[in-house]
Amino acid sequence: MQIKLWFSDGQRRTGRLGQTKIYLGKLFRIFIHERDWKVLPMSALIAFMVAYVVGKNMFINMEGTKIGSLAFVCCCIWNGFFNSIQVVCRERPIIKREHRAGLHISSYIAAHIIYQAFLCILQVIITLTVYWFAGMNFPSEGLVTGSFVPDMAITLFLITFASDMMALMVSCIVRTTTSAMTVMPFLLIVQLVFAGVAFPLHGIPEKLSSATISKWGIYAVCTESNYNGLPSTIVIKELQMFRSIPEVAELYNALSKENKENLEKYTAQYLNVDHYDYQVNNILKEWGILLAFAVLYALIGMVSLEFVDYDKR
Repeated sequence: MQIKLWFSDGQRRTGRLGQTKIYLGKLFRIFIHERDWKVLPMSALIAFMVAYVVGKNMFINMEGTKIGSLAFVCCCIWNGFFNSIQVVCRERPIIKREHRAGLHISSYIAAHIIYQAFLCILQVIITLTVYWFAGMNFPSEGLVTGSFVPDMAITLFLITFASDMMALMVSCIVRTTTSAMTVMPFLLIVQLVFAGVAFPLHGIPEKLSSATISKWGIYAVCTESNYNGLPSTIVIKELQMFRSIPEVAELYNALSKENKENLEKYTAQYLNVDHYDYQVNNILKEWGILLAFAVLYALIGMVSLEFVDYDKR
């Protein structure tokens, strides 16, 4: 779909703001008429699978919350990547032609940023709604707004939006949809491996993980979930696992309910993570880093697309 930006006499028709409005209107027409909205039911399906798998222990104990936070973050990254990984490269010839006719790349990218933010907001609303209907036990209090759901909504939005902007950047750099879809699995694997939950990281890999969305997303989710204030069931579960050994079974059976609860609390004290402390400064720092990632990726994408005229196709 080509957008005319000039009068017949060659005078420029619109400035940067006007071009942004034109392209934003185009994107919303695509959303309605070309079924771009299909990413929304996909978000609901992914959220349902996450709730089904990790919802039972999420926000209940340390182990369930840590694994659940990884699932939350992966869900957001997946949604963000699929939102925009092909949106620019699939219309690159049109962009090249219109850029030569007066298109401001900044206006084009600004329209995409606004539109992608709209998609991310809808996906977060759908995701949290699915979690709620699935019976996930949300805490009541939040660090910033005073309520957990708005705080978590901001966290999930920033993770999704930062991922979306990373995919938009890739779409601006590569020249074909095939290349974009080839790069995407690699980016997903990097986010998973360097998240620091599925695989322990030390030394250089730990330092490299600071450049990933997944690490800061997990920090934010665990902070909002008051990870350090939850009990740990790891010792109790290990005792249950080895009850076939008579000595272990005798020890486990001798524990009263109160003893088990105290053991969970004492275990949790040794598993506290400073980055997950339930403090406003922590969550604001994590939100700021996620937002900075989004801004950086959008800027890199915009600068890369400025060279579209040098395409040899």
